Amino acid sequence: MRQYLRTTAAAALAAGVNAASNSTLATLCTVSNIQAALPANGTLNGIDLIPSSVTANAIYNGSLSAGFGSTADTNTYNYCNVTVSYAHTGKNDNIALAYTFPSPDSFTNRFYVGGGGGYALSSSSTGGLAYGAASGFTDAGYDGDYDANVLAGNGSLIYDNMHMFGYKALGEMTTVGKALTQALYSAAAGAKIYTYYEGCSDGGREGWSQVQRWGEEYDGVIVGAPAFRYAQQQINHLTSNVVEKTLGYYPPPCEMDKIVNLTIAACDGLDGRTDGVVSRTDLCKLNFNFNSTIGEPYYCAASTSSSLGFAFGQRKRQADNSTTSTTIPAQNGTVTAEGVAVVQQIMAGLFNSEGKQAYLPWQYASSFEDASTTYDSTTGSFQLDIKSTGGEFVTKFVQLIDIDNLSSLDNITYDTLIEWMNTAMIRYSDTLQTTVPDLTTFKSAGGKIIHYHGESDDSVPPASSIHYYDSVRTTMNPNMGYNESVEALNDWYCLFLVPGAAHCSTNTLQPGPYPQVNMATMINWVENGVEPTTLNATVASGSYAGETQNLCSWPLRPYWSGNNSMECQYDQASIDSWTYTFDAFKLPVY
Repeated sequence: MRQYLRTTAAAALAAGVNAASNSTLATLCTVSNIQAALPANGTLNGIDLIPSSVTANAIYNGSLSAGFGSTADTNTYNYCNVTVSYAHTGKNDNIALAYTFPSPDSFTNRFYVGGGGGYALSSSSTGGLAYGAASGFTDAGYDGDYDANVLAGNGSLIYDNMHMFGYKALGEMTTVGKALTQALYSAAAGAKIYTYYEGCSDGGREGWSQVQRWGEEYDGVIVGAPAFRYAQQQINHLTSNVVEKTLGYYPPPCEMDKIVNLTIAACDGLDGRTDGVVSRTDLCKLNFNFNSTIGEPYYCAASTSSSLGFAFGQRKRQADNSTTSTTIPAQNGTVTAEGVAVVQQIMAGLFNSEGKQAYLPWQYASSFEDASTTYDSTTGSFQLDIKSTGGEFVTKFVQLIDIDNLSSLDNITYDTLIEWMNTAMIRYSDTLQTTVPDLTTFKSAGGKIIHYHGESDDSVPPASSIHYYDSVRTTMNPNMGYNESVEALNDWYCLFLVPGAAHCSTNTLQPGPYPQVNMATMINWVENGVEPTTLNATVASGSYAGETQNLCSWPLRPYWSGNNSMECQYDQASIDSWTYTFDAFKLPVY
């Protein structure tokens, strides 16, 4: 239970704004009205709002971009954009907040928080308008993304920034925003403001940070492919590179792509339906042998690509408007034993030299993004490409050196990776790991969670989500058997694997379904008590484009009878294939 911030109905309504004065957008959206509605300093512990910083601008017929997992919103909205700053009591800092308040005639007593991605919190405050909700975002008190604000200098962490990015900034923005919302819309003392969160990738981690740290503030939280367990998750992006260097083989990208496509073709029908989607990666793991791909021919035409170098948590510093251009010649060959050996080692997961496991692999049928190599035109061969997702984390967060990537993996072993993980796990246990399994405060407040993860995610392994789900299940229900504890957990926390889906998106290699109405499902659960035993997902491409599928709630797994009938089955062998014990660490890994 956090101790430094408490909100009361009296504090929220301290301004005494009345319903008549805010009956229209024009009367609501004035600087003086916003200033009058601010909670009085001293009522939100540790937060000193700065009334003179308030701005307010009314927007009429504004349009929005697509939200999480949804199609573009073609509606227009009337709303008020508000900014206000605050300082932490006793500190000379400045945190900027931005809020969007819908027109009073469309407000539905909701507050919405959207997640960010990579090392950035969200910079949009309009995500709630489609649901009649107020919404907001925060700059967390620093300029730019967090990975540019980790260090004050080599060896010197900026701890305030760490805690703000880790969990505190969103919690404070939400607490201030809810108090302001209640005052502006003249909610009666104790009136319910339903509060929702939605995010994927680091946005998923951010969502869990709110559940774990600010549980009483949220009613419904939707988290996708959460990039939590930062120490293991980020450094694991280097595992494929170390495999390649250890084995001394740097596979052409086309060879790796061929292995993935052969895996998909071989495992497609194991779920009972041939549709180009591996819905049962567990059955693929139990039945497919990568050695069967040796000798299969591959060909990829020559290509030239230009990139700014951006990806999840991956940013190469470049001059404005600059690009990196890479020319790759035609690739023509057959799958080699060396290439398969690389794949097998990656898919085994990370172990130390004593044979103890440190982290989990991706699922069969996912692509090998972290193993991608770079073409060296001077040698006419493919070479190691150190993934900056992992490299930057090691340099800045482990070694505490302000550079963007490792320059070499010479003398780096699997044990080295695990030592780095252990250092980061301890250093960031209360901020970036974000895997506290005791969610009693959130559950006791009546909160609900929808957690989803693409089964072919090649960035954050989906088994990572299952490992945390099981940590919560056993922590919250310590005296229950497996089936009883699953039933108890699913009353308020449901996990769904998305067949064929990549990282927070559909997959160009597998035309599978993707959930697009998660927020509507959550609102129906929180406000109407309709528990989602399955999750609706829509197929966007391929032979079954437009089809709506019902995703199974873990631990049930999908199996098709013919092409049109799917049931959710219990399969113990499949469940066991998702289970890992990280005995390479002395501390528990939740």
